[in-house]
Amino acid sequence: MIKNLAHGTGRRKTSVARVYLREGNGTIIVNGKEIKEFFPVDEHVIQVELPLNVTDSLGKYNVVVTVKGGGISGQAGAIRHGLSRALVQLDETNRASLKANGFLTRDSRMVERKKFGQKGARRKFQFSKR
Repeated sequence: MIKNLAHGTGRRKTSVARVYLREGNGTIIVNGKEIKEFFPVDEHVIQVELPLNVTDSLGKYNVVVTVKGGGISGQAGAIRHGLSRALVQLDETNRASLKANGFLTRDSRMVERKKFGQKGARRKFQFSKR
């Protein structure tokens, strides 16, 4: 039986990530795949690993993630948020450095809904006088 040391839930746009920290050598598994396989773009891999770099715990824990909803960028942000919460739950001294970098703040920016009688959220149909 593998025991989870800590867990955290992260959200970004419409993505929700459940992050579990386990003892290990630093592998990150997202939805059953290696992180480099799940995120083909290196920017997203770096974004996910930022909380581990800030707290100097990159090779200490195995990270297992289940993420749903949204796109790749939103999922990377959700994982970063959940991982930060899990690291704080594991060790409260991590809070100061993670909060200073803004990793514990939930990014609440969402896509604005489309309004009726309009082409988009703010774009109107072309006005014709005649």
